[in-house]
Amino acid sequence: MRRAARIPNLAERLFLANIGQLLTLHSSARNPGPRRGAELQQLGVIEDAAVLCVGGKIVSVGATKDALRDPWLKKNRRKLVEIDCSGKVVLPGFVDSHTHPVFARPRLVDFEKRIQGASYEEIAAAGGGIRSSLEGVRKAPKADLVSKLLTALRDMAAHGTTTVEAKSGYGLTLESELKSLEAIREAARCWAGTVVPTLLGAHVVPGEFKGRSQKYVQLVCKEMIPQVAKQRLAQFADVFRDKGAFTTTEALEIFEAAARHGLGIRAHIGQLSHTRLEPFLRFKPASLDHLDQVNGEDIGQLVKHDTVATFVPGANYFLGLKDYPQARKLIDAGVPVALASDYNPGTSPTPSMPMAMSLACTHMKMSPAEAIAAATINGAWALRIADRKGSIEPGKDADLAIFSVKDYREISYWFGVNRCSMTILNGAVAKPE
Repeated sequence: MRRAARIPNLAERLFLANIGQLLTLHSSARNPGPRRGAELQQLGVIEDAAVLCVGGKIVSVGATKDALRDPWLKKNRRKLVEIDCSGKVVLPGFVDSHTHPVFARPRLVDFEKRIQGASYEEIAAAGGGIRSSLEGVRKAPKADLVSKLLTALRDMAAHGTTTVEAKSGYGLTLESELKSLEAIREAARCWAGTVVPTLLGAHVVPGEFKGRSQKYVQLVCKEMIPQVAKQRLAQFADVFRDKGAFTTTEALEIFEAAARHGLGIRAHIGQLSHTRLEPFLRFKPASLDHLDQVNGEDIGQLVKHDTVATFVPGANYFLGLKDYPQARKLIDAGVPVALASDYNPGTSPTPSMPMAMSLACTHMKMSPAEAIAAATINGAWALRIADRKGSIEPGKDADLAIFSVKDYREISYWFGVNRCSMTILNGAVAKPE
């Protein structure tokens, strides 16, 4: 078995044995960056496999028969929590690298209006959309936001997710954005998984700044970003660059402020309309998300960078859109891609990464293997935590998802049903309720 240099002397010890298919997604020494092209198909499958986890870390990975011959395991086997994974698939816990989980209530009016034929832009113009979530978050006690967020995180874990990027963005005042990020921090402390917080103060221009977008940009740049950085409430800053949101000039100004204050950069871009990507790439963003509207020049620029193109097909599905991101063009060109749920109350109210993967396969023509790599190791690259997340290798965090299926392709095949039987988050076992 591939073994880490030292076994931590801690009590938490898990031994997963007899795994039908183990998908390790082990890293390639030839390419230390995110997966591209044919690399997305390489899952590192081991049959009749075993994984030993101690102290929240993966210690060894290999065949069950080799594990059972290991002297240390023979000596300590009675001290382990042994999990029989016969006939099951084990893979890295999903890394959901794009979510909006801090909101007060669902947007049911938007849902009905869309069914009746209203477009995303028409709903927003009528006072729905993102702006309709502001009042709830602004008025909600922080404790309520923490409680709702914890419920969402547990729902995500029940579907195999162990790492979640969590954005603010439904307050859009200094006070409510700080409150949202504080709620994320408090919920993260109560959840066994890993949460990566992102400031999305630049979600849309709130109604009180209508016609004065530059004034709001100054609020984001001179108040929100400095306060968030000072209090270490976020690792990234995000901007929604699109029609109805922020212009390229405004987005770049916000990127400049984020970079000055040491925040990583990511962006919603190309969802509703095309935006040239080249001006943004000089900031080396960790990811550019949605990318429904891209052209050959954009793809050519993305190939030159390690910026991950993150697809969120749940939004396309829920909005009833005919077109989905051009995954095949980007993958075949060599752009690193990830998949995320885009969990949010308006356009993608799903905690299920397997659902996002199924949509990627059926509507974007990604293979089941590509979908898994995009939802695990490349999701970790999109959050710049691939050194400890996204694959099952000695020394990495013990984040694993166990599925009651015999073949990994079934994870994307079945939809509308949860086949995840157990999730291990930093070494802690969680079973779906």
